[in-house]
Amino acid sequence: MSTLSNTRTTLSRRQILVSLAAACALFTVAATPDAKATDTLNALVWCDHTDPALIEPFEKANNVKVNLKDYEGTGTALSIIEQSQPGDWDVFVVDGVDVPRVVKAGILAPLPADQLPTGDLFPELIMAENHMKDGKTYAISEKFGYNTISYNKTKVDPADMKDMSIIWSDKYKGRIAVYDYYLPVIGMVALGLGKTTASLSEDDLPAIRDKLFAMKGVAKQVGEVVSSQTAIATGEVDILVGGGEWVTAGLTGEKPELDWVLPDQGGVRWSQSIGVFETSANKDLAVKFVQYILSPEGQARLATSSCYWAMPANAKAGGHLSDQQKAALRWDDQKDYLARSQLYPVPSPELDQKMQDVWTEMLQK
Repeated sequence: MSTLSNTRTTLSRRQILVSLAAACALFTVAATPDAKATDTLNALVWCDHTDPALIEPFEKANNVKVNLKDYEGTGTALSIIEQSQPGDWDVFVVDGVDVPRVVKAGILAPLPADQLPTGDLFPELIMAENHMKDGKTYAISEKFGYNTISYNKTKVDPADMKDMSIIWSDKYKGRIAVYDYYLPVIGMVALGLGKTTASLSEDDLPAIRDKLFAMKGVAKQVGEVVSSQTAIATGEVDILVGGGEWVTAGLTGEKPELDWVLPDQGGVRWSQSIGVFETSANKDLAVKFVQYILSPEGQARLATSSCYWAMPANAKAGGHLSDQQKAALRWDDQKDYLARSQLYPVPSPELDQKMQDVWTEMLQK
């Protein structure tokens, strides 16, 4: 694992998500692993897993204690793992795009694929190229969503939000907030230019830079999620670039005027995956936990976690969601949204640095 200690650490979607629900800290079960106890399970997770409504049913059904440590960014998780003893951790929730390097480092154990509800997942969430190696399954998708456009439907024309070029148009100048995370927003700009996120190269950066500068020119603010979400929730801005269901879906009960959409050019799709540590001393219980999280009931609870809402990977979870919850998540649009969305860019270290440089230049403009 030591080879991963110098892996680049940049702000991830996950790092920003944790700020969405500061109150989520109240729900954290336990932060210190106890690998020796046979009736405990220790997991490195994202904040959406710390909701008691999700965890307590598993604990009661299996008479166990689930110890959770909420981390921020894959780089941070790798540091925690390197500082831990083998066997300290049992379950790992990680960005879907980072699964291959985690598998390469020997962190995850093969999962019993025949005991997982793979056939119930949305097909695009299988992600065999990420989750499988040499015919073995090491992780499985559990939740996903989009970086796209959130907006106040009483203040803007919803039809305008279906065209990605609106994020650099002057029609809503001064009424736009931009999510300060370079990878998804650069991905959105690339889609607006007709490019593919998976094949971006240095040659694409000049055109992307021009549109980023145009976007900055019409934006009122570029900020992290708390300030951006506050701006759209209070009416300070009417559009949030880089938002999506994870920003506004959980607010629709109190803020029904807030909405989100995938433009005609598409959106950037994120996903999170779950797996079992190779060194886990409780592999059977860990697999049980994965199975619970992937069950329709577990998926519905995870999708509507108090930290943030997003789409469950298991299509059968819909039977356990209310009509209001499904509407907020755009349940009926998923076939179309999945077909028109692309995964986060995964640039080489060299291209990643150049993307960050362009983003920093835009911020300083």
